[in-house]
Amino acid sequence: MSQDGVNHGRRTLLVGATAAVGAVGAGFVAVPFVKSWTPSEKAKAAGAPAKVDISKLEPGAMLTAEWRGKPVYVARRSDDALQTLSTLSDQLKDPSNANKAQQPDYADNEGRSRRPEVIVLLGVCTHLGCAPKYFAEVKPEPFDPEWKGGWFCPCHGSKFDLAGRVFAGSPASDNLEVPPHSYESDNVVVIGIDEENA
Repeated sequence: MSQDGVNHGRRTLLVGATAAVGAVGAGFVAVPFVKSWTPSEKAKAAGAPAKVDISKLEPGAMLTAEWRGKPVYVARRSDDALQTLSTLSDQLKDPSNANKAQQPDYADNEGRSRRPEVIVLLGVCTHLGCAPKYFAEVKPEPFDPEWKGGWFCPCHGSKFDLAGRVFAGSPASDNLEVPPHSYESDNVVVIGIDEENA
């Protein structure tokens, strides 16, 4: 091979063309990589506030919604159920809601709710994450002959009253969590937003 016939102009052109093709290729690789960092539409929807229409929710009835991939229980309590709440304090693990992380400030009351008649709770047992079942009626149940209404976790036997407060002797250590929520109107609860009329 001889050095006499080296064409430096052609060599520069080939180096430039190779660099340009490499830069375009790097762009094609980088765009999907960077896009993978942004949340998908499904992930955005899972974290978005959930609206629940409670206009047809009768006293004693419950609706289940989904927020951030977890079930949310929205129940309408009867006047009798609300009166029962004050009689249960001596049977509860945490009647005063000492674990402030379990509910927003506006739910730090006996009923653990913004409105006395409506309770909004995450439907996840604080023991091992099972979904407690709703037993609204005050009547003897197989798991409690003196049942006053509330939620019962069939996985390990945790019992919660109609404010989501855990009964003493239950495996669950904490009350059911109250998610942030507000009321868009008299009949629409927005789960995931704290501010009124947000």
